Amino acid sequence: MRTKKLLQLFGLSLALILLSAYPGWAQPLGEIQPKPEGKGPIITHTFTVEKGYYGYIWKIYLEAEDPDGQMLRIASVVDQVGYGHYPTDWIYLKPQYRNHFKGYIQWNTFSSNASYLPEWTQITLKVSVVDKAGNESNEVIFPFTFEITPEQYSYEPPAPFDQAGLPRLGYIAINLYYPGEGYGDHERMH
Repeated sequence: MRTKKLLQLFGLSLALILLSAYPGWAQPLGEIQPKPEGKGPIITHTFTVEKGYYGYIWKIYLEAEDPDGQMLRIASVVDQVGYGHYPTDWIYLKPQYRNHFKGYIQWNTFSSNASYLPEWTQITLKVSVVDKAGNESNEVIFPFTFEITPEQYSYEPPAPFDQAGLPRLGYIAINLYYPGEGYGDHERMH
């Protein structure tokens, strides 16, 4: 009986030694990846248009800042009436934009999945910024309708985006589907 208890104690000691050799196993969960004490990113200004023809080059102007200088990527999420939710698209920021940026993200709305979209197709684009610790900024929602009108699709962005040479921060790489066709294809991808 005494030998059995010694073997159990030895086995337990050996297990604890082995587990402590792997980082993270011997630490309490809250200490594995501590979050910084900062506030995280904030989107301060935005601008875009709310309509355009299918294939339109849509520019979404954004200004954001992070007091900790840790902004990492821009999240873009699309919901399409008659189709549903698309997977999140990520645009990684260059190091010079980790503390502050003012520029635009671009979406070439022509899609390889749909030869055309019906006029009045509505989508909603949700944009936020995520820092290195996973803190997410405020979310900004942009409605957009595909429509063909005789009016011009030109515009002049307002302040603070009314200056020449604003950088393109990246491209949104989401391919839209014709409503009712291909539904579920994006579900199988996940």
